[in-house]
Amino acid sequence: MGELILIRHGETEWSRSGQHTSYTDLPLTELGERQARALVPLLAEREIGLTLVSPYLRARRTAELAGLTAPREAPDLREWDYGAYEGITTVEIRRTRPDWNLWTDGVAAVSEEHPGESPQEVGDRADRILAEVRAAASRLGEADIVLVAHSHFLRVLTARYLRLTPASGELFQLATGAVSRLGTEHDKPVVTALNMALPEKLFNAIA
Repeated sequence: MGELILIRHGETEWSRSGQHTSYTDLPLTELGERQARALVPLLAEREIGLTLVSPYLRARRTAELAGLTAPREAPDLREWDYGAYEGITTVEIRRTRPDWNLWTDGVAAVSEEHPGESPQEVGDRADRILAEVRAAASRLGEADIVLVAHSHFLRVLTARYLRLTPASGELFQLATGAVSRLGTEHDKPVVTALNMALPEKLFNAIA
């Protein structure tokens, strides 16, 4: 296998305001679309054998604008289900739960459809994606595999790739429109690049 390339979708109105966004299917903002287009030169020299994308619009649109061809939707790439905290910022949550930490406390249920997820449940989904990646890698040789998804989910997946607990995802920051790469060194899993993005001042140079 080549490298596992992780892409967080471009900016949405709620990512800009800090509101937790899982199942609310928001479009990219104008800046978010420009961030997605700015991924093109970061991916141009890569041999990509497979692209998996979250089913949500913000991820699918990012993949499209980044020039990723024939992406396949993977439901397990969806964002952490925030349950009752959907659309609410951390500051607002901590008005009633001052010590709340998503990574250790999880979220409160809001309905049967959206009961929220614990860190372990998100980790289980990440493990399923990684198993799918490993199976695909055996067919793709040295080609890269790309995952286009969401901040908290990709942070958990990074932790699980490194054989850490799901809650260890809090150690990895991922900005909107950013690229990270996971690989190996001496047969050990490593982060080869983290949270890379083209500076906004260079966006206009992209055709």
